[in-house]
Amino acid sequence: MAEAAGLRQPRHDVPVGAGPLAGIRILEVGTMLAGPYATMMLADLGAEVTKIEPPGGDISRSVSDAYFASLNRSKRSICIDLTTEEGQARLGELVAEAHALLVNLRPSTIRKLGLTYDALRRWNERIVCVALTGFGLDAGDDPAFDYVIQAVTGVAALTGDPDGPPVLPGYPTVDNSAGLTAALGLLAQIVSGRGAQVQVSMQDVMLSQLNYRASAYLNEGAAPRRLPNGAHVHYVPGQLFPTAEGYLALFITHDRFWHSFATESGITGFTTMAERVARREEVLAVVADVLATDTAARWQARLHPLGVPVAAVQSLPEALAAKPEMIITAGDFRLVASPVRVSGYVPAYGPPPRLGEHGGGANEP
Repeated sequence: MAEAAGLRQPRHDVPVGAGPLAGIRILEVGTMLAGPYATMMLADLGAEVTKIEPPGGDISRSVSDAYFASLNRSKRSICIDLTTEEGQARLGELVAEAHALLVNLRPSTIRKLGLTYDALRRWNERIVCVALTGFGLDAGDDPAFDYVIQAVTGVAALTGDPDGPPVLPGYPTVDNSAGLTAALGLLAQIVSGRGAQVQVSMQDVMLSQLNYRASAYLNEGAAPRRLPNGAHVHYVPGQLFPTAEGYLALFITHDRFWHSFATESGITGFTTMAERVARREEVLAVVADVLATDTAARWQARLHPLGVPVAAVQSLPEALAAKPEMIITAGDFRLVASPVRVSGYVPAYGPPPRLGEHGGGANEP
């Protein structure tokens, strides 16, 4: 049985400049987005991630090569049919040498394929098994996708203008958030030095991320409500504003910011946040009138030097062009780099693996 971490002891076998997770071996039985995103973040930090794929491969391979690459760079791929005895034996061999297994499948499939700690501890007492599901490992198999979880947790109901329909963000906020949370849970249990079953449900993650909204309701009875232009419930002004050209995000969180903005824009009065909240509509009308006199880009240029939190709304291509250092090459693909920067370490971004590239069957080494 493998010695599963040794993280409480100094590791002398890790080369200088290696990633902080060098020497950590993680297995992934993942599909589409949340699980593969979690393990890719860990691979970027130096972990060895082996993607265990069924004979047909992760279904995300059928979306597009670029889609698959965006979630699976720097990984290994082993093709195993886990429904067979040979596949289960190969799984046991891999588990015996691994620190963690992360899986995101339906709960019934996780149990059927023996991907829980109770099923795998016979191979490795210190294996950390992370089950990333929609509603919990014991909550059944109801379909759970990003949009579904946004709907069921109140996220969609909180997004959009009050007179319009609920709105879904333009990126997979639930999948990404759940993936990062699963990576955190996985690392925390590895550091403990003990094997265990870790559960992360997408539903729980998004309820957690509604933190102050939920607290206001639970403790003060304040029912969540949507405000126009994405306005913040506590800070005024804190929202999007149309300008002479483009939209501007202005986020005034305390009176010093307001003083700087008001001085530059020629607005008088409303000197305290309490007053601005009490006179919200009046304040917003005055600010909107002033911001309409110049472009979003010009307002950003005028207010940035004053330290005012402000930004012109950009498209994704514009945002990428503004941060060229965040564009990396992984094989044949240009992708967004890891957001975690560690001094002395530069990730060696590898290409996404070909299906079964590192083992094409249950009996391959």
